[in-house]
Amino acid sequence: MTNLLPSPTAGRLAATATTAFAPAVWGTTYVVTTELLPAGHPLFAGLIRALPAGLAALAIGRALPRGRWWLKAAVLGVLNIGVFLPLLFVAAERLPGGVAATLGAVQPLAVAILAVTVLHQRPSAWSFAWGIAGVAGVGLLVIGPDADFDAVGLLAGLGGAGAMAVGVTLTKRWGRPEGVGPTAFAGWQLTAGGLFLLPVTLLFEGAPPTVDASAALGYLWLGLPGGLLAYILWFRGIATLPVTSVAVLTLLSPMVAALLGAVLLDELLTPSQSAGFVLCLAAIVAGQVSPTRATATTTRTKERINQ
Repeated sequence: MTNLLPSPTAGRLAATATTAFAPAVWGTTYVVTTELLPAGHPLFAGLIRALPAGLAALAIGRALPRGRWWLKAAVLGVLNIGVFLPLLFVAAERLPGGVAATLGAVQPLAVAILAVTVLHQRPSAWSFAWGIAGVAGVGLLVIGPDADFDAVGLLAGLGGAGAMAVGVTLTKRWGRPEGVGPTAFAGWQLTAGGLFLLPVTLLFEGAPPTVDASAALGYLWLGLPGGLLAYILWFRGIATLPVTSVAVLTLLSPMVAALLGAVLLDELLTPSQSAGFVLCLAAIVAGQVSPTRATATTTRTKERINQ
């Protein structure tokens, strides 16, 4: 009788594809920030991206934290949302998109290190090697000869990558409470991050900027596909996939940013940029395959050939 149930491989591919949506849509942040949003308000941009989406997710998920999960949700929300988002927008405003994206590409390497120290996984030369390849690929893809290395922007980019790397690792370590779906879980973190940003935004940026039609469109895009939907899929992926495999998917962000530049701004990719694009793609694919699985697949293939 034919087995009509989906195979584990098909389930893994589906989970990877849906999780990849999040960093892909986050790759639009650079063009939206520079082309649509009012300059000089990175905290407000992070607040608008997080808090409305978090409240919507809470209303949909209909579940609040219990016990120690109030503190855990607050910690994860501050790391993944409250610290990461404003630093992302600061880097996007103060650095060329290429430099900011390359700093963000350090995240898979940081997660590979944290997987050893926090999750007590065995060190993986495979993950480290492809993490380095991913950074090199992003550098080739998006850094031009006239790149401006602003000190504040550099610190913001590295700080944002580090905060999210810790947040992703702790999300994997703590898991998700039984009976709580990904929508409610994302709502906890988005709301916690947004509430963290609310007084910080008022203190450092004061009154909100004037929002015209283009800015409203930009904030709507960042808040719905880039906030609510993206984080639901992202946290669901962290729960179901290896943490290093999820982290390497963040390389999709600079790839999408570069493609948008080529499509919207008529920027042709040079040979070195094309090579960087291919290297990033190879790192993403390799990051989904552990050396053990790759060896097992090779062994099975050889056995079939010898039969």
